[in-house]
Amino acid sequence: MINSLYIKEIASSLSLSEWQVEHCIELLEEGATVPFISRYRKERTGALDEVQVAQIRYSYLNYAELDKRKHTILNSIAEQGKLTDELKLKIEECCSSNILEDIYLPYKPKRRTRASVAKENGLEPLAVQMISFELRNVESVAENYLNEQVSDVGAAIAGACDIIAEWVSENGEIREALRSYLSKHSKLVSKIIKGKEDGGEKFLNYFDFGQEVAKVPSHRILAVLRGEDEGFLKVKLECDDQTALRIVNRLFYKGSRCADYTLFRYLDSAVRDAYKRLLFPSIEREVIRGLKERADDDSIKIFGENLRQLLLAPPVGRKRTLAIDPGFRTGCKVVCLDEQGNLLHNDTIYPHPPVNEKIGAMKKLSNLIESYKIEVIAIGNGTASRETEAFIKRISFPHKVNVYSVSEDGASIYSASAVAREEFPEYDVTVRGAISIGRRLMDPLAELVKIDAKSLGVGQYQHDVNQSLLKEKLDDVVVSCVNRVGVNLNTASKHLLSYVSGISSALAQNIVDYRDQNGPYRSRQELLNVKRLGEKVFEQAAGFLRIPDAANPLDNSAVHPESYALVEEMAASVKISVNSLIGNQQAIDSIDRTKFITDDRGLFTIDDILSELAKPGRDPRSVIKVLEFSNDIRSIEDLHAGMELPGIITNITDFGAFVDIGIKEKGLIHVSNLSNRFVKNPAEIVKLHQHVKVSVINIEPKRGRIGLKLISAG
Repeated sequence: MINSLYIKEIASSLSLSEWQVEHCIELLEEGATVPFISRYRKERTGALDEVQVAQIRYSYLNYAELDKRKHTILNSIAEQGKLTDELKLKIEECCSSNILEDIYLPYKPKRRTRASVAKENGLEPLAVQMISFELRNVESVAENYLNEQVSDVGAAIAGACDIIAEWVSENGEIREALRSYLSKHSKLVSKIIKGKEDGGEKFLNYFDFGQEVAKVPSHRILAVLRGEDEGFLKVKLECDDQTALRIVNRLFYKGSRCADYTLFRYLDSAVRDAYKRLLFPSIEREVIRGLKERADDDSIKIFGENLRQLLLAPPVGRKRTLAIDPGFRTGCKVVCLDEQGNLLHNDTIYPHPPVNEKIGAMKKLSNLIESYKIEVIAIGNGTASRETEAFIKRISFPHKVNVYSVSEDGASIYSASAVAREEFPEYDVTVRGAISIGRRLMDPLAELVKIDAKSLGVGQYQHDVNQSLLKEKLDDVVVSCVNRVGVNLNTASKHLLSYVSGISSALAQNIVDYRDQNGPYRSRQELLNVKRLGEKVFEQAAGFLRIPDAANPLDNSAVHPESYALVEEMAASVKISVNSLIGNQQAIDSIDRTKFITDDRGLFTIDDILSELAKPGRDPRSVIKVLEFSNDIRSIEDLHAGMELPGIITNITDFGAFVDIGIKEKGLIHVSNLSNRFVKNPAEIVKLHQHVKVSVINIEPKRGRIGLKLISAG
């Protein structure tokens, strides 16, 4: 059971009640998942949402790691014979990793230091006398400590001062005060390393950079630290050393006065040495590490929100799709897919230079559209995309076909992956890439879960942040999106199923194997026949799985099987069948909600069920729109300042938003050009895949940079 102190800390940091945190952790310890807790256990948690549950789980796991560290520290100190009851209690009640390490520092095994040598030479008693502040005639007293290793008074006092310096640097109160000061009042500074100017042009903005640590944005922190890692920049903290020293002195002397000036002079020297040689470098590293962690958190949060919007992008739905992976010299790879995304046909056309077989390509496409009853066309947005789109729109098809531009980010990663080889072993990467483009249009979520999120082009310094934390957070986002939308049990791939609440990769494979051997699932209950899928997994997963043609219509809804009997009671209370109740708003509104409240079931659950019965299986994603790029531009050379263009948001960072305006290079709307008012977070103004109108501010063709200003967002 988690320490009650941790529950209090988590509740305070998230502005929640302690009972909410405690009940949530109990559910997590019972094996419940974040989506399950937030959707089906609202009474237990006071209706905590998915974000809050995930935050509690993250904090809970961090405190579990802190407990492990405490155990290690307690054992280490006990082995040294220095663990007192007071020290043990202090460690056990600590809730901060920094403070815990401060407590441990005096007991932490060290390499040989100047202070340890001085202690070996018998100078620790002299140091103790000196920090009593009452010692007079320190030089005379020091003569008592001369020996074979300490030949003169100067060496004795210097050794005692080394010991005092180490004590000062290990003082937890001093460390915490200095940490607080540097975190609020120092500057993060970077300078170009002499002779590295030519190779480090990409860090030009940071050749001579400085900003208060409390204000420096995440992208600058990561850029500066990348420059340091790559050997171009020297990075450090700068502060008012005199102010910092006053803080150290205040806590060292605590109002005491030295017995004489000579003692003060030696102690002052020891404190300054402690600050410059030991304290500042140590706390500087901690603060920079803290900045990195903050930048990681901010960047991962931005990445996660972008990924959420990308995965929840509007699907075109189950439509027969012709997908094109465009190209010039190698031609345009064309595939035809049925409503389920199965490959029906693949071909290659060469409508562009150098081949220029436009007539043959037109005929071939018209025949494919007619033969396979194609309803929509998906064109990858990479090389030759605009040219291919313009070519397609000149063709007169037998019936109306909408044309969509689809992001190719990550398509090449998928096409060469083991997942793609397993799905289409007989086809090469070009065919697989075109299939992925078509399936992305049909259902972005189902297709994008097969690709490493870092390859989807919606991050900010994603390779510089903590990779394990990034993976954990992005996996949480994928799980959240998959379970929010729900998964068709009879068409989902094993990759999509593996993100369903409670289902592992191995179980996902077993679910698919059972489906292959026995045909489509006829009910959710049939899942219990799947190898190694027990009652606990069924409880966690069932509500997020859909069976469109099931005999029980609730199997195609977000109503959990544990509540089927309740729905039957509700239907009976208004004297109709369950089938007649579903979608019948009038009947649903006439149900007396309070009649169904029990000790374990409250209005949260009842209202969720009634809402789901009104619109069962509703897809939370919006309806897809066709975007028409400007016909006046084909390349960056066609742009000029003041030009107004349609575009689509492709990535959001903390410094602005990137926009696809229909050419190879993406434009950037800097955060200062998103609105006439101050904007702290660009995500407040624009969303991924949002259609926008922008004006061109500046163009740098050589650097491939386009500056934009937001006019309107649709």
